[in-house]
Amino acid sequence: MIPEASTEPRRPSLRRARLRDLRHLLLFALGRLVALLATVLVGVYLTIVVANMGGQVDELRLVQIRSEVVETVRADPAFFDMPGEERNALVARQVALEVERLRLDQPFVVRSLDYLKRAMSLDLGRAEQMHSDRGSREVRDIITERLPATLLLFGTANLLVFFTAVFAALRLSRHYGSALDRTVIALAPSSAAPGWFYGIFLILLLAFVFPLLPAGGMVTAPPPEGRLAYAASLIRHMLLPVAAMFLSSIFVSIYSWRTFFLIHASEDYVEMARAKGLSSRRIERRYILRPALAPIITSFLLMLIGLWSGAIILEQVFNWPGLGSLLFQAIGHRDTPVIIGGVVIFAYLLAATVFALDILYALLDPRVRIKGGRR
Repeated sequence: MIPEASTEPRRPSLRRARLRDLRHLLLFALGRLVALLATVLVGVYLTIVVANMGGQVDELRLVQIRSEVVETVRADPAFFDMPGEERNALVARQVALEVERLRLDQPFVVRSLDYLKRAMSLDLGRAEQMHSDRGSREVRDIITERLPATLLLFGTANLLVFFTAVFAALRLSRHYGSALDRTVIALAPSSAAPGWFYGIFLILLLAFVFPLLPAGGMVTAPPPEGRLAYAASLIRHMLLPVAAMFLSSIFVSIYSWRTFFLIHASEDYVEMARAKGLSSRRIERRYILRPALAPIITSFLLMLIGLWSGAIILEQVFNWPGLGSLLFQAIGHRDTPVIIGGVVIFAYLLAATVFALDILYALLDPRVRIKGGRR
């Protein structure tokens, strides 16, 4: 009697292969994380340099410090009893103390590196001009107050675009050359226009010509009482900005992703699956949709970068109280700490999105080699 072959020796080798794949995945993730952090570091430092406007911001801050010190000392009646030289000396001494406290007496290179260190650790300091709705001048509080509105708006729009485009592209790949397919191809170039461009036309059409929806804001003023009324007002105010972002990217996404599905649908293994009698739904899900997800994620990532970069103008067009409109206002007020803080948060959000999609791409695509930190 021939003994059955033991499967025990194969189990350790399978376990070693899984551990090796996991190690390669971790190395790949570490490499991508280091690269993204380096990119954020360079971007934030360039923002610090540009925000200083060649020293103009420092000069404005010195003027502001002197005027604030003069107003403070003039509030004391004893100030006017002093001789002129003593008053000037007192003002100069107070200005010097404030300049030293703000480290404006140090070279810009030293201060810029200190700004960079604190910004990367999210120690964003205090705003010079702006404040939160609750009166706080801490940049972290100001940004924390605005960030949820941006995440809600852009998260909703991006998820809507992704799932709608995947479903529509998969459906169009079944009807290649149909009238609907040709219509989508004809509309694909319309995605060259940014979201704020569509937003202006949607406001004119649906808020002024046909006053069906609010032109801007997040909720009606004063805010409605009750959760249901507040949610209904929020949804009404979100419709136009979400529609603007949707129109700016949906047609080109459907067109591009439908091409990916057509490429995979023409593979030999798909024909073999059809010959075996597998159902169309199973073939689409297992042999067309799954392998096409990797290039779709790459395409979606590039689209996200474009949408994030247009957040400032879009939120300003719709008066949406998010991080983009905050950054626009900070530039107008020349509030350097808020500008740097907004850019840091945007950079971290973009880096986190890229990192998550890179890891997902590596897990989905079986052709990706995750070894030594390269694909």
